[in-house]
Amino acid sequence: MDDEELVIRARAGDLEAYELLVARHTASAYRTAVLLGAGSDAEDVIQEAFVKGYRKLSRYRGESSFRSWLLAIVSNETRNLHRSRSRRDGLVLRAAAASPKSEIAEDDAVAGVLAAERRAALVQALRLLPAKDREVIVCRFFLDLSEDETGTMLGWPRGTVKSRTSRALVKLRGLLQVEEVRHG
Repeated sequence: MDDEELVIRARAGDLEAYELLVARHTASAYRTAVLLGAGSDAEDVIQEAFVKGYRKLSRYRGESSFRSWLLAIVSNETRNLHRSRSRRDGLVLRAAAASPKSEIAEDDAVAGVLAAERRAALVQALRLLPAKDREVIVCRFFLDLSEDETGTMLGWPRGTVKSRTSRALVKLRGLLQVEEVRHG
């Protein structure tokens, strides 16, 4: 069954259908929460998002994919978490914690160290970006969302997603070059 059919069944009171939607989208919801800064609270964030998603299921219009609609709720819940944490210095990206273990062969230690250094430099540069730039980069490249899905998730028009992605990439490249010069 596809998401659309499961949503119809869940709206009619079929809890198993909603449980299937939850099972299908838990991994991307968790990844979204972590990448947007929920850290160790990611499970609480996605649990709250799934509860709110169920309560608001009647508001889902099918104009975007169920996944992007749900990830928008996860994104909002993560923002709520940040407000309740008295906001540290912006969103904390823990991409390294969210990414699966490196697939680099153990005997290729040098490549592993270099990959870890590049990943650490990327995470550090992402942390330095303004929140909206960081969010669009996370959506487009870490979560691999389309421009339309990113717009749905962040509540922006498609043109804003395109222009902000372009500007954010320029800023990110600049930060990475500065980091490379300092450590190179």
